[in-house]
Amino acid sequence: MTPHAQDKPLSGLLVVALEQAVAAPYCSSRLADAGARVIKIERPEGDFARGYDASVNGLASYFVWLNRGKESLVADIKDPDDARLLHAILERADVFIQNLAPGAAARAGFGSEALRERHPRLVTVDVTGYGRGHSYAEMKAYDLLVQAESGLAAITGHPAGPGRVGVSVCDIACGMAAHAAVLEALIARGITGRGARLEVSLFDGMADWMNVPLLYTEGTGRAPERVGLAHPSICPYGAFPTADGALVLISIQNEREWRRFCAEFLGDPDLPSREGFESNNARVANRPAVDAVVAAVFARLDRAAAADRLRAAGTAYGFVNGAADLSSHPALRRVSVETPAGTASIVAPPALRDGQAPVLGPVPAIGEHSETIRREFATRAA
Repeated sequence: MTPHAQDKPLSGLLVVALEQAVAAPYCSSRLADAGARVIKIERPEGDFARGYDASVNGLASYFVWLNRGKESLVADIKDPDDARLLHAILERADVFIQNLAPGAAARAGFGSEALRERHPRLVTVDVTGYGRGHSYAEMKAYDLLVQAESGLAAITGHPAGPGRVGVSVCDIACGMAAHAAVLEALIARGITGRGARLEVSLFDGMADWMNVPLLYTEGTGRAPERVGLAHPSICPYGAFPTADGALVLISIQNEREWRRFCAEFLGDPDLPSREGFESNNARVANRPAVDAVVAAVFARLDRAAAADRLRAAGTAYGFVNGAADLSSHPALRRVSVETPAGTASIVAPPALRDGQAPVLGPVPAIGEHSETIRREFATRAA
């Protein structure tokens, strides 16, 4: 049990995670953060995300981020003895999460429908790339592939061509959706006594996030333009360089803000009455001219002076930071997590509970808990 798990909302729940990479581990890591006991089933070589990089004291950044607070059991689900062990664990489990290749879990005897028949209180979660019942069901799916297939890449980047979102956003969207669905199913089980069979795919997770560009395209007959660090339907809303090389992103949300910005930042209170500047729709159509006026003022100011003037004008703004800048950002919260290679400092989970971030359990070594788990469930597996 993870530190202080008894004080957490999911204390006493057992989660079995036949998982690898990002989407499913994201879901199970959040359950572990909330106090659930998560037994992670790994191959002898371990979750392949362990080898993505070696940037955290020799460990992979993805693995450290997504596997805190879990127990690692090395097992081969195709081996009869290991399969019996896993079934014995599932007799006591509350949640079973798997993201193997389509059909692999069922072929090994761990299909969600069969498990739900044997264990009516069990919540099963199948994480896939594209769902089932169509021509894409057997397709391999990794994050960037789904960014491309879902249309996300086509609306991301500069006009010159599509771009990749710089984090595994499709995996994360899927993991977030799976986590929410598990919590809903556990609440429902508390009322009905029955679990549920959940299915979540990377594609569905990102397709949900693509609702606005999809509806916009269907409603207007044209897709949102790729405009880099700007907004396709609001102007001015973009990034402008200062005299000392900083890049400042500003956002104007309404005409009141625009008038104040013109008067107090641009020093031109009459600008909103000029043709091409009088409304948001006019400014979007006249974007090059609007941006040129704004850029000329930023070019005369250094970073500090621009920030002072933007604050005085009540304009929403932010600096375009790099990852190194994030490390020292005043709003960044961090927590320590123990790993086989020592203590790592990671970004704290977003939600605070009674003003506190959760205490995170350690990141396991490959098979660190195999012996103790096998002893614990040996009688049931016999």
